[in-house]
Order: sequence, then C-alpha cells, then structure tokens
Amino acid sequence: MFHRILIANRGEIALRILRACKDLGIESVAVYSEADKDSLHLRYADETICIGPAASSESYLNIPRLIAAAEIGDVEAIHPGYGFLSENEHFAEVCHSCNIKFIGPSATAIAQCGDKVAAKRLAKEAGVPCVPGSDGPVENEQDALAVAHRIGFPVLIKAASGGGGRGMRVAHNDPSLVTGYHSARSEAEKAFKDSTVYIEKYIEKPRHVEIQIMADQHGNVVHLGERDCSLQRRHQKLVEESPCPVLDEATRLAMGEAAIRLAKMANYTSAGTVEFLLDKDKNFYFIEINSRIQVEHPVTESVTETDLIREMILVAAGEKLSFRQEDIRMRGHAMEFRINAEDPDQNFKPCPGTIKTFVAPAGPGVRWDSHIYQGYTVPPHYDSMVGKLIIHRPTRKQCIEVARRALQELTTDGITTTAGLFLRILEHSDFAAGQVDTGFIDRYFAPR
Repeated sequence: MFHRILIANRGEIALRILRACKDLGIESVAVYSEADKDSLHLRYADETICIGPAASSESYLNIPRLIAAAEIGDVEAIHPGYGFLSENEHFAEVCHSCNIKFIGPSATAIAQCGDKVAAKRLAKEAGVPCVPGSDGPVENEQDALAVAHRIGFPVLIKAASGGGGRGMRVAHNDPSLVTGYHSARSEAEKAFKDSTVYIEKYIEKPRHVEIQIMADQHGNVVHLGERDCSLQRRHQKLVEESPCPVLDEATRLAMGEAAIRLAKMANYTSAGTVEFLLDKDKNFYFIEINSRIQVEHPVTESVTETDLIREMILVAAGEKLSFRQEDIRMRGHAMEFRINAEDPDQNFKPCPGTIKTFVAPAGPGVRWDSHIYQGYTVPPHYDSMVGKLIIHRPTRKQCIEVARRALQELTTDGITTTAGLFLRILEHSDFAAGQVDTGFIDRYFAPR
C-alpha cells in the first residue's frame, strides 16, 4: 500500500480524496494555487505545497510543477480527481516515467477513451450498441452532407476530443449542417486544440444514463449500476439520480454487461463511466467513456454502499477489487444536486464572493460534500461548483421530500447559488413523475 499520495486537485474532490487517504492510513500531500491558500482541505493534509498563481495553466494544469511537488513531497502516487489533468494521457505517461503511480487508468486507455471516434470504434468491436453515424472523422462539409443524407436528419456534430458540450451542434437540414460543421470544428480547435469532428444521428428527447464501472489489474471488472444524468444545462449535469426511474431490470442488465465488455476490450483499470443515451423505446446507445471518477460518484456510493475513491486507491496499489458482481445490490434511491455559485435568474452568471453565513444541511439521508465554510471566499478562477447535496432514502418519493427540506436548510449568505432552482425543479410534476429528458432544463427553466 502507498505511504504518501499527492492530491492533484482542489475544492470538494481534493477533500474527498484526502478523507479516503486518512481512512486508509495514507499520508496526503495537498497542492494549491495562490487563490486557494485558504482552502479547507489544506487544514487536514499532512503536507501542503503551493504550485503557482491562480491561473490553472500555471498551477493545476502545470505538469512540471505537479511533478516537482510530488518529488518534494516524496509521494508514491498521484490522485488527479476529476477535471484538470484527470483524463490527460500525457500526465499519466509522465507519472509512469517518474515512477509515480497515476491513480486512474493507463495512458493508453485514457487515449482510447478520450478520442470519441476511437472509443466508438472500440464499442462496435465489443458489440456495444452505437448511435448510427460516420465511421470516423468527417474531413469536409461534402462528407458531412453525405453522412447526414445516409442516416437522416436531425444529426449531431460532435468534437472527437473533449466534452462539456463544446464542439457540439445539432443540424436539421443541409444549411444548418454546413454552418454547424464549421462552427463545431472552430470551437473544438479553440477548446481542445483538435478540430476533428464526427456525426451521429440526433436522438430526440433522450435520457442520459451512465454505468459506473470499476476494474482492477487482475482482469476483474464490475459494474455498479446506473445513474440518470438527464437534467442538464448546455450538456453540463445539474441533478443525477440512481436508479433511473424508467429503467427495467432487463435493460439495466444489458447496459451493465455492455459496459463491462467495453472496459475489457480497452484493458481498462480503475474507476470509469460508460455513458449511454436511452430513447423512448428503451433502446440504449453508447456515447463515450469518462476515464476518471465522476462528480456524481456519491450517488452510486449511496445505493451500492461502496467507497469508490478508496477502491481506486486500492486498485492502483495492485489489490484485487474488494467486491464481485454478485455483491453489488442497489438499495433505495439517491439523488445529487450540484450546488454552483451561479445565479439561475441571470443566465447562470457566476457569483464568486465571500460566504458571510453558512449552514450545511443535515439529518437522516443527507450527505453534504463540500469545501466551503463561513468566511470562505469563492474564487472566480475555477469551476463554480461549491458543494454537492446527496440524498439517499428508501424510495424516490422520500428522496424528493428530504431533498426539499435539505435545500431549504442550506444557507450560503454572501453568494447566490443554484439551490433555489432545484427547489423549483422538485415542484415540477414531470420531475416528480420521473418523466425527464436531456432538454428538460432548457425547456422549463432556461432564462427567458
């Protein structure tokens, strides 16, 4: 087992990893930017190292500085969390070359999963259902038009690299396809330094359902059920829940088995997520693989009674998975609400600032994962998420009831958050009935 681990991240996930280290008796080295000098996890780390100014490019994305910190901290492993360098194959390669264990999949697996064209090709080889589309990158608008005419409009133009909705356009006819093709390539080039795009059939009003997997270095792969992540704004998830309200046991089993086949085909190790679209007829189609721990992992932890961060560390140290497929049972219902420092009534405008009064929600079935506290200043330099409210109760109805109470308890005077938006969502009849899709937020709660 590792003696010391460097946490190459910030905020909530840094604190989450640190706690897992403490549970395992592992010392932690926490890095931080100058903007994060008052971050909560620094109080509990065994050693802290400043790695640069506020800009991510000069701190959390600066590989030489992270490696230097790892050498100074005398660590054996690095946990990248999510975001930043968590899906960067070069970082994983550098860690390996420096004899530092990267707590995540191999650089080869990250590269395969990160390229959506390559991942789709891998999925087809594994017999995983894929959305009809181009067989690879689309090199010009003429080829784009040919693909669209073959599979039929509407179509979705997608960047081969990256995510978060960037480099993505929907086209309903020839003119919108040509325009969308060039704008998607331009946006992808700016965001990911890779203008490669491909085309898929656009599934109207789908649900976004993903399967959590965990794999060790001994060939064991287990799936831990699904999460429904359909409540999104601009392809950014806001609310996640498990189990999916409309998924039957046969489809759940088929999705889980498909995810395992794909993971084995990619020689995948560590935590990962295989993402699917689910249409109104319960047909599911592969979208992509996220080769890291997800923001919404506590939803799965709640319903399966597992600790995914702990398991990632154990697997990276060479141990076998602590559970088998037959050990995984989904109990009750869980939801996660991402609390962002944003104003939903002002087109989700970021709202950094100092928290003057803070009260965390509590009570039966309530989990609060966050790095904020009274007097903490939310910096303007990073993602606006300040906390995750996770509710776990025996039924979905009870989950909604407790979520409503917990959101009302949450107090963050000094900053505006998305908590009020979630209270409104909970009151919507379609949400209460579990009848949502990826366009739900834009349809009912987008600023007018």
